[in-house]
Amino acid sequence: MQRRRLMQTGLMGAAGLGLAGRLLAAPAGSPRLLFVFLRGGYDACSLLVPGASTYYREVRPNIALPMAAPGVKGALALNADWALHPALETSVLPLVNAHQATFIPFAGTDDTTRSHFETQDSIELGQPLGGRRDFGSGFLNRLAGVLQGRDAIAFTDQLPLVLRGSVNVANLSLKTEPKPGDKGLRDALAGMYRDHPLQGRMAEAFEVREEAARDIAGAGMAGPTTGASGPTGAMAGEMLAANRNAINAKGFELEARRIARLMRERYALGFIDVGGWDTHVGQGAATGYLASRLDELGRGVAAFADELGQAAWRDTVVVVLSEFGRTMRENGNRGTDHGHGSVHWVLGGSLAAGPVAGEQVPVEARTMFQNRDWPVLNEYRSVLGGLLSRQFALTPSQLDRVFPGARPRELGLI
Repeated sequence: MQRRRLMQTGLMGAAGLGLAGRLLAAPAGSPRLLFVFLRGGYDACSLLVPGASTYYREVRPNIALPMAAPGVKGALALNADWALHPALETSVLPLVNAHQATFIPFAGTDDTTRSHFETQDSIELGQPLGGRRDFGSGFLNRLAGVLQGRDAIAFTDQLPLVLRGSVNVANLSLKTEPKPGDKGLRDALAGMYRDHPLQGRMAEAFEVREEAARDIAGAGMAGPTTGASGPTGAMAGEMLAANRNAINAKGFELEARRIARLMRERYALGFIDVGGWDTHVGQGAATGYLASRLDELGRGVAAFADELGQAAWRDTVVVVLSEFGRTMRENGNRGTDHGHGSVHWVLGGSLAAGPVAGEQVPVEARTMFQNRDWPVLNEYRSVLGGLLSRQFALTPSQLDRVFPGARPRELGLI
């Protein structure tokens, strides 16, 4: 077999999962960032309930959450204005009470297309709106370029747009269990490429794959996601396409523990997407489809924090966001349609903010964007710019490489 042919076969066998990153242990005290993208546009107004708003209940006669009371399963008050979905009572609420979780309402991008695909792309690229898009440069890849010597990984079956770019980034699918590499093939390639410039890269690909196989072995994988039950035809197709082949929230708790083990030891930047949030039909209220997804997601992020351990959790930030929020008014199918402003989550062991942060307005008819959606008052590039600048001690010029032209906003998150 010719060297080139064997080289191609070896790389496919060793790094078929996209695992070609360097094996560098994370230094003690190193900051880490996990970015969780909820594909489909989740109903943030059900997560963070405007408990004092009468307008909220007027426009959602069937899906508005009541406030918790004796004998009533309802939203849990965080302050005078906001309450948390009860599905997160045992997972995320303890983190809130420990000052390790903060929510930013009226957050998102200024992209107003309400298209899953356009808006997901806008967020992942992190580039100014209105100019020419460079689809070969996602903002997390640019951040990885600034943080030289710290590795990034996507827990996806294909490298997402946010991590595409000039920096070589590993990806590991959570949908299929990685198998240990073929020892005979590894030995053959090691002999053939001894003293060759690619020798180190080849060894690294095999080693990362085998370590991932050891970490992940012994349990089921997260399956592909599906949309909310009920819709058929074009709507069902759109809802499924909006997930972009992301895993679903079911089983996310187990996957989050695996992610934590890999990030604790090696990776400074991680990305995972979770689908199933396009709730046009029958989303439910305190219970139902959306409540189940929130419960699974909440248990996942809490498990990630637990698995990291206290020392690593103190240096870690998790950001959870979606492409947009959903309409304030429920539709005729007891669901919600594509909206605008959303709620971003920020979690970590060293947060300084209270349970709710950022610019806010009362949830009333007069404050709605285009008379239907939450406005975006906390633009995501500015919010993330302020957060990342503090977490990774970025200079203004470094931040401008990550989010060109953005003006960072310091919300006192960490």
